[in-house]
Amino acid sequence: MPASRLRTVLRPALPAVVLLFLAVATHAGAPRRLLDFLDFGAGVLALVSLTGTVLWGLAATDRMLLHSGHRLVAQAVHRGTGVAGLGFLALHIGVKVARGRAGGTAVVVPFADEGRPLLIGLGTLAGYLFLAAAVTGAVRGAFTSRRGSRWWRLLHMGAYAAWCAALVHGLKSGRPAAGWATAAYLLCVAGVAVVLVLRVRWPRQVQAPGGRP
Repeated sequence: MPASRLRTVLRPALPAVVLLFLAVATHAGAPRRLLDFLDFGAGVLALVSLTGTVLWGLAATDRMLLHSGHRLVAQAVHRGTGVAGLGFLALHIGVKVARGRAGGTAVVVPFADEGRPLLIGLGTLAGYLFLAAAVTGAVRGAFTSRRGSRWWRLLHMGAYAAWCAALVHGLKSGRPAAGWATAAYLLCVAGVAVVLVLRVRWPRQVQAPGGRP
């Protein structure tokens, strides 16, 4: 049977197959299992993605090893991981609120949670700081003046404080982390630490001809 005719025959059956698959998955408890995973996994995925954002943001400013074309690629990946991180963060918040593990007030107002104000508040504060860094990064052209550039750097550097707050929030605010989650957190810390050390030490050890770093 020709491929075009086969597609014509199978196309009407596709919606039925999809509906059947969803019905079987629902009956088997797949949505509940997915929510169980996202209940604790979405936060880890958000932190890993935002860690990648921090790492690629640092890489995008490197002028010792990367050429301009490579820096453009690093900036693109930096923005992509930032969008993914904010998406996972929104999913993390939505699942927590839907399951009653966090109140709507605590999600919006930092340190307003009745049970764990500090740990939940750090997560809320981190979310605001990451969002501020993302928004100012998207509208960087609006900060072209000298004063505006300083404000942009200040708001964008808030992502580092947000990352630290998110790390503490992730490790301490919920149940004891599973092995894979702990490994993900450790890799995040190691990655950022290595890149920061290279950023601090490399210009002092290697200089271009003429004495310029």
